[in-house]
Amino acid sequence: MGSDSGASFFKQVNLMFDRAAVHTSHPTGLLNQIKSCNSVYEVGFPIIRDSGEIEVIRAYRAEHSHHKQPTKGGIRYAPVVNADEVMALAALMTYKCAIVDVPFGGAKGGIAINRREYSVRELERITRRYTFELARKNFIGPGVDVPAPDYGTGAQEMTWIMDTYTSVTDNPLDALACVTGKPVGHGGVRGRVEATGRGVFFGIREACDVAEDMQELGLSTGLAGKRVVVQGLGNVGYHAARFVAEAGARLVGLAEYEGAIYSPNGLNLENVVTHRLATGSILDFPGATNLNTSADALELPCDILIPAALEGQIREDNADRIQAKVIAEAANGPLTARADQMLSDRGVLVIPDVYLNAGGVTVSYFEWLRNLSHVRHGRMSRRFEARNASRILQSVENLIDQRIGTPVAMPTQVMTDLGFGASEEDLVNSGLEDTMVSAYEEIRRSSRRHKTDLRTGAFVSAIDKIAKGYMQLGIFP
Repeated sequence: MGSDSGASFFKQVNLMFDRAAVHTSHPTGLLNQIKSCNSVYEVGFPIIRDSGEIEVIRAYRAEHSHHKQPTKGGIRYAPVVNADEVMALAALMTYKCAIVDVPFGGAKGGIAINRREYSVRELERITRRYTFELARKNFIGPGVDVPAPDYGTGAQEMTWIMDTYTSVTDNPLDALACVTGKPVGHGGVRGRVEATGRGVFFGIREACDVAEDMQELGLSTGLAGKRVVVQGLGNVGYHAARFVAEAGARLVGLAEYEGAIYSPNGLNLENVVTHRLATGSILDFPGATNLNTSADALELPCDILIPAALEGQIREDNADRIQAKVIAEAANGPLTARADQMLSDRGVLVIPDVYLNAGGVTVSYFEWLRNLSHVRHGRMSRRFEARNASRILQSVENLIDQRIGTPVAMPTQVMTDLGFGASEEDLVNSGLEDTMVSAYEEIRRSSRRHKTDLRTGAFVSAIDKIAKGYMQLGIFP
């Protein structure tokens, strides 16, 4: 494969698609339909700044595939947002949903602003006007297109979107399901904030538990003791770092937009976060070495590299300096197609974004179901499950009494640990873990069957599922 340094982000995604498509037997027309972007909406709208100045804001929403509806995908606020980027991210969402068996088509949106340059009131006006523009063109709705948080957005923006949509829809009953990633008090689901980072952890854990693959890399099985570098300490990067550290990994490098820090002896994540809150930067953290740029952290010696920032961080011009043996793509598109091929050829295990960061959309699916059913997960069964578990433990006590002839009481901690019913968060995390574990097993089988890397195996799995969906619709024979 030649250089791809001039390829757009959407073309990068399609290069990866094409690499996988040769391992399928689907007609060319069907493959072209799967990878094409169905629709892109670009809009410019005015807002009044706090100063009274009128500014025109550029915004986008792309719906990549309608083989499943609604479409689903985040909204990002970043100065570099453009039509090509949202098309690429929407395409990745299509394949991501297919890989983890979430029944959505892919979508993505963005507003071309640096949120740090706007007040909270200005951000609210921008968000509400953007929502109104989407509603005018039927680009939002519980059964149409369901946004979620992404880079530069969070629960507050999702609340503004939900409130604005509710005011203009003719179906207020299901309006909560127009967007996910909301606060719990506004229809959000417990566990959504940590979901993407937790999913990244589950995926890394599964990869590191495969003894055969770790042996090929010269690594021991499991996460304990492995040196980890994380680029990006936003919601995804922070939680991924937190969970891998709790599992025994050693954080040796952390990077943010202001630079990076390195300590081969390990960094305490919470102390770094506290230092950043106090000083405004992760730099000059006691006992750590400063690095000039965030990108420098990518080249640090480590076992696992977790790029959790923006796309295109590892390219043809720096891929040969990457020292990690495992690259876990927590961000969308952090490796270009050429860099991905170069690293795979070197034997680096790349856990692809199209699988690894699917935790967010998986738990968004649970939130969407919660909003449509109008009942909290576990609400109807939790107390019954707790009573049933207590009855089982009581029966065990009675059985032991009968065997030894002496009354026996279960230890209090055993009763506490076993005699409970699952809360909503328990159910969400359990569903997320099952999804990520099952999907990893599936993409690994696919990659082994076709003798390819994990990304290609994941794309093959997605293509086959989407193609089957189109054929079942009768669009293709």
